[in-house]
Amino acid sequence: MNDELLKWKTVSSRLLLHTPVFDVSEQDEVSATGIEGKYVAVSAVDWVVVVPVYRDCFVMVRQWRHAADRLTTEFPGGVMNAGEDPVETARRELLEETGFRAGKMALLGSCSPNPALFKNRFYCFLAEDMEPTGSQELDGDELLEYELVPIEKVIAEFGSDDMTHAFMGTALAFWFRHIGFVPGGK
Repeated sequence: MNDELLKWKTVSSRLLLHTPVFDVSEQDEVSATGIEGKYVAVSAVDWVVVVPVYRDCFVMVRQWRHAADRLTTEFPGGVMNAGEDPVETARRELLEETGFRAGKMALLGSCSPNPALFKNRFYCFLAEDMEPTGSQELDGDELLEYELVPIEKVIAEFGSDDMTHAFMGTALAFWFRHIGFVPGGK
């Protein structure tokens, strides 16, 4: 099938829910072949996750995740402020959540969190040449601790109840590509 025949066009859109974090809209859409339907779309600000490498460890954060109703251990990160560049967000979130400064910050990759529902982007950065400052600068509603977790442990335990955040899997995939990991050693 021709790609042009796979495309849909938004005819109209209605806001269903506005929150401080995202908006939910219902979109009336029509396909190039004439199929009509109503679809839900979530508009959120772009997100950033940082893979901070310090010695033979990742610098991780441990925090309560309200929707999962549990503590998780994950890479630091957060939402971009209006007008903020993704690398600025990565540096800011790393410092705020862990108290570490990165001498080098490199974009590992970017993707859509879930293109079936979300309109935003997810950016993943590698932080190296880390310097601990000794103090976090948490937001008013943030309660989290940082910890150094051996890289091998993070890889072995990703997907467990403690390390369940899907963005970690994406970040690890970007990091593996960056270090030249090839499955099967080929």
